[in-house]
Amino acid sequence: MDEGKYLYCVINESQGRNFGPIGIGDRGDEVHTLCFRDLACVISSTPMTKYVISRENLIAHEKVIEEAMKDYTVLPVRFCTIATSAEEIRNLLMKRYQELKNLLRSMDNKVELGLKVFWQNMENIFKEIGSTYKEIKSLKEKLTRSTTSPSLNEKVDLGKRVKEALEKKREDEAEEILDVLRPKCVKVRTNKIIGDNMVLNCAFLVDKAHEREFDDLIENLSQKHKDRLKFKYVGPIAPFNFAELVIKWGQEGSE
Repeated sequence: MDEGKYLYCVINESQGRNFGPIGIGDRGDEVHTLCFRDLACVISSTPMTKYVISRENLIAHEKVIEEAMKDYTVLPVRFCTIATSAEEIRNLLMKRYQELKNLLRSMDNKVELGLKVFWQNMENIFKEIGSTYKEIKSLKEKLTRSTTSPSLNEKVDLGKRVKEALEKKREDEAEEILDVLRPKCVKVRTNKIIGDNMVLNCAFLVDKAHEREFDDLIENLSQKHKDRLKFKYVGPIAPFNFAELVIKWGQEGSE
């Protein structure tokens, strides 16, 4: 099988640098820099194959980026980006030199922090909805008082109203949390909500000078809502949500 070059991230570096035999694929490939002027891509040799999106492979990809992050500001490259040759990577760095330099400058001294917030007891949340939303409360009472079983339409209508109320409640509680955190971050990106009990799923780009203050805000929010909400807070991590490079060979693009 032909050998290619696996890309992990782009950094500011003009010298050759070796990060050790930690390349993806469990072959012990050396991870090193490939430079153009004062830009470098962190790469390793790899078979020209498509890596499965598995926990093991994602961790291997992220481990290299974390290693680079110890000494550099990084622009993470999307998982499973493989070039056919070193020359292809040099051309990429040359063509997009100014764009990548600007992006690195904008990420300098910043970290990404991730936050997921969950309702702890959905039964209580549904009880709150049932008692605070007048339309739902009266509809439930009407169905309870009725001597006949509720029709399919009545059940669907109630379910729809409960779903809308849950969405509104989620938005309100998420906004309350974001109002506290926004002043201490440079950017915030909200991501897809997964499951009824998730209230918030977002990433924050935070200046390193404010990281401790941001940690304290999260801790205060977690304590304030400990009986109601569960906070899952991770970081610092590479800025995947704010500067991940998506490379399409021949028509290079990023997002």
